[in-house]
Amino acid sequence: MKFFVDTADTAEIADLAATGLLDGVTTNPSLIAKSGRDFMEVTKEICALVDGPVSAEVVALDHSTMMKEAEVLRKIADNVCIKVPLTVDGLKTCKALTDDGAMVNVTLCFSANQALLAAKAGATFISPFVGRHDDNGFDGLDLLRDIRLIYDNYNFETEILAASIRHPIHVLESARIGADVATMPPAVIRALFKHVLTDKGIEGFLADWAKTGQTILK
Repeated sequence: MKFFVDTADTAEIADLAATGLLDGVTTNPSLIAKSGRDFMEVTKEICALVDGPVSAEVVALDHSTMMKEAEVLRKIADNVCIKVPLTVDGLKTCKALTDDGAMVNVTLCFSANQALLAAKAGATFISPFVGRHDDNGFDGLDLLRDIRLIYDNYNFETEILAASIRHPIHVLESARIGADVATMPPAVIRALFKHVLTDKGIEGFLADWAKTGQTILK
């Protein structure tokens, strides 16, 4: 499973990229607004921090303007992945862009039928919103299962990008289901490292080592 971080905080991205575990970045208008920085500037900086895809979202709703915005975004860096909403115009834009060799992330997916349409439109990634689905009384993980089954039935190459990940259990279950990517806030990635028994084990090892009075570095 690939790990993407869902943020526009360049300091967080740089820190996580240094672990070697980060495969890409997803952003959206809300995250860019939260950063308080210029959209183009922050996107360019993020693209320089990671080698993998960086999702940059269009904000237009009509196909023609989406294409114009995508043209601008594609010039930022080779690893820009254009993010479009799962609408008729969004899928028209997806089809046109992927036919032209661009990466496209189709976002705001809430049904397996929508995911099927995105795959037929040639999407590079489909982003089902697991946590937001749960928030509204549906099972986001069941949505992932349905999409995985459909994509496997027809050998679609579109990668399932589990989005709106809220906690480590979402990551674990997404991996079990076979999602290709999980995008998550920095705090969730950091939580994956944590286990009370790991912390307890380190504490015990260090206590025993201290008793020896030895040092590795002379």
